[in-house]
Amino acid sequence: MSWFPWLFTLWSPSALSLLLLNAMDRHTGLEVVQAIVCSRWGVPINKSLSQDGDVIIGGLFNLYYKRSAVEHGFTKLPHYEPCTGLELESLKNAYTMTFAVEEINRNSTLLPGVKLGYRILDSCASSYWAQQVALSLVGGGAPSCNLTPSTPRSAAHGQPGETAAGQPVPLLIGTSSSTSTIVVSRVLGPLSVPLISYLASCPCLSDRLNFPNVFRTIPSDIYQAQAMARMAIRFRWTWMGAVIVNNDYGHLAIQAFQEETRGKGVCFEFIETVLKGTIVSDASRVALTIQASTARVILVFCWYTEIKEVFLELAKINVTDRQFLASEAWSTSDDLLQDLDISKVASGVVGVAIRSSTIPGFENYLRSLHPMRRPDDTFLREFWEKEFGCSLGATQSHAASLFPAKGSSQKASLPLCSGTESLEGLKNTFTDISQLRVAYNVYLAVYAAAHALHSLLSCPDRESSSENNSSTCSSPKHIKPKELLQHLNKLNFTTPQGDMFYFQGADIPAKYDLVNWQETPEGSLKLVLIGRVDGFDLHLNESAIQWSTGSNQVPVSVCTESCPPGTRKANRKGEPLCCFDCIQCAEGEISNQTDSLHCERCPSEFWSNAKQTACIPLQLDFLSFNETLGITLTTVALSGAAVTTAVFVMFLCYRQTPMVRANNSELSFLLLLSLKLCFLCSLVFIGRPSVWSCRFQQAAFGISFVLCVSCLLIKTVVVLAVFRSARPGAGALMKWFGPGQQRGSVCLFTSIQIIICVTWLSLSPPVPQRDLGFQGSTVTLECAMASVVGFSLVLGYIGLLACTCLLLAFLARKLPDNFNEAKLITFSMLIFCAVWVAFVPAYISSPGKYTVAVEIFAILASSYGLLLCIFAPKCFIILFRPEKNTKKHLMAR
Repeated sequence: MSWFPWLFTLWSPSALSLLLLNAMDRHTGLEVVQAIVCSRWGVPINKSLSQDGDVIIGGLFNLYYKRSAVEHGFTKLPHYEPCTGLELESLKNAYTMTFAVEEINRNSTLLPGVKLGYRILDSCASSYWAQQVALSLVGGGAPSCNLTPSTPRSAAHGQPGETAAGQPVPLLIGTSSSTSTIVVSRVLGPLSVPLISYLASCPCLSDRLNFPNVFRTIPSDIYQAQAMARMAIRFRWTWMGAVIVNNDYGHLAIQAFQEETRGKGVCFEFIETVLKGTIVSDASRVALTIQASTARVILVFCWYTEIKEVFLELAKINVTDRQFLASEAWSTSDDLLQDLDISKVASGVVGVAIRSSTIPGFENYLRSLHPMRRPDDTFLREFWEKEFGCSLGATQSHAASLFPAKGSSQKASLPLCSGTESLEGLKNTFTDISQLRVAYNVYLAVYAAAHALHSLLSCPDRESSSENNSSTCSSPKHIKPKELLQHLNKLNFTTPQGDMFYFQGADIPAKYDLVNWQETPEGSLKLVLIGRVDGFDLHLNESAIQWSTGSNQVPVSVCTESCPPGTRKANRKGEPLCCFDCIQCAEGEISNQTDSLHCERCPSEFWSNAKQTACIPLQLDFLSFNETLGITLTTVALSGAAVTTAVFVMFLCYRQTPMVRANNSELSFLLLLSLKLCFLCSLVFIGRPSVWSCRFQQAAFGISFVLCVSCLLIKTVVVLAVFRSARPGAGALMKWFGPGQQRGSVCLFTSIQIIICVTWLSLSPPVPQRDLGFQGSTVTLECAMASVVGFSLVLGYIGLLACTCLLLAFLARKLPDNFNEAKLITFSMLIFCAVWVAFVPAYISSPGKYTVAVEIFAILASSYGLLLCIFAPKCFIILFRPEKNTKKHLMAR
């Protein structure tokens, strides 16, 4: 709001202060200032409500609100006509002040021996008239340009008496707007005259440097904005609209709201402004904006007159699904609550309201008011005649002198009052005390003034006549506003309602009511108390709220639905922070909160669950006998062992036949035994790895295969030796390859492998270890090779024997014989070598438990290759070609 900067272009506060402080006396200075003011702004209504007393306090109320329209052509100095239209709510507030003063005067302990008086004037909702009447009150004069402060007047109720008008007031209660309070404070600040406002809520007034003489019984707007922000956060309204009045009230409030919600994820889709002078076009624009918006909750910081126009426009276009959050400026407006045209639009409004309280005895006081008992109360006369539609003829002549001529002619046409009219059964804004909000602030302001006066007028020891004590006492007739200001700053008392009251600088502790507009059977709206604000604490009864939807379900107003646990928020480029996408957390990452900004990686040995909401211990994974792969490999291994056993039994049964005897039956049986061990050793690799299983499986594998390959190598060497011995001079060769030498050679080759295994397993054996390298919900339990050298030596030794056997078998493949076993050994060793050459890269690249499966597959494949290539042809001849199982056939070339 512009605090009327042009006001100070006519004369600045500093110039005015200089004038006031340099005047010969206080009255003379104020007369000069009043003359300047009157020359610019004319004369306000010459009416007052006053009561004589030892100490007079002043009151400023907006008793009239309809200002006459005056065109300013900028060709002469501005002039304003007095305003009309009695404001009943303000009139009730004024009588609250009179009631509080009379109640204090009846209190024998608060101001003993001191009668408190008052002088109440109308400021006409205008900062310039508020300034003029404030100057007249402080100077002790009348608000008239043609009267001096010393002009004698009749002492009467309703017309300033000699004492009431002539005695300057040391303290003012008012005004009812921040603008007027700022203007009046700047004028009266150099005089240190305290100003206690009951309705000025601008945060700027908390500045003690610029406004040292201002106090107020209403909290700063900062607190109501913070309370509304906490409600938005509580109900998770992250996507809102705002309608504010285009002045400091609206802009400072929305700024405070945004500061309170900063970092809490609350965004505004729009912030629309309205102004009283252009409200028709503004209301239409705002209504269309609300209709087009996706925000379901609308924050409103403006006066009831502006929001009423907006509501009417919304009703025209049938927008009834918005939830409005109201500021205290309109949250308790009867004008809105009783308007049936906007009831559908405004239903469910939740707002912050000035706290209400009861004032015992005030209702009886109001209803007992009567013009007969207060004949000079012009405000009561006007209210009475307007309310009852009759004229108080007994005092017609006196009333005519107070009203304009037009008003007098209207009164003359009214019938005379019968005298039986009473406020006892009357129901209107004036007599309604169910919600005493601003009135209670006025009540508190009067008591604050009284307690400050009590503190100022109290002496530590009234019976002592010492100069020290007498210097601390003030006389009611010589109260200095500056001293009263000091006592207000230190004020601390208990109200008649039992509440602690004190000022924190200019402010009182923040206390508000939380209200809700609920539908009534008649179609209008009623005000329901749903909670309160006490400082920073928000006490809210959510179950008592009836929302705009007509239910108890809290409205949802978000740009994007909240991201559930297991996802994270990803902002959309170029859009507000409240508009985002929900991205699923990657595997191994979690988010366990709603609207999480980041996904957190699980610690080692933990993995995310299926929903990515919690880290769970990794499941141990190993090749077990229960899974499909384990069952398959076990079946293949046992089948191989069974076939080998069957071949062994067959050879044992046919051991006397040429086919068995011709191919070194002893080594054949030993070879079958080693093959069976090869098949069975693969089973050791299946199952949960343990310390002993890790050691045994590699040893069993290495020794079994060396035994197998050693038998084949010796068989091949014997074949070569037999054919070499048939040459002349080579007969002695066979003595080196007799049965004993064959068995010894097999044992020698096998012993070397045993020594390698024992050394390896003694120095650095494989141990069970959890493999975290493979990302997943499981951790592989495997036998880790602590020494790659040991494993390489085992494989390398097997490979050396296999390659040697392959080479010798390849050389012996064409030896003349009808059944040359060297050919079978060649094919078998080719398969063996091919399998183990392919094993190395497959073993290295296989993840987790599949490493073990690759090794088992290599063992089984090579074992089956040896079994089938060497023994299958022999078994076929033994079983299905017995005619070829003869010495003659075998020896044939």
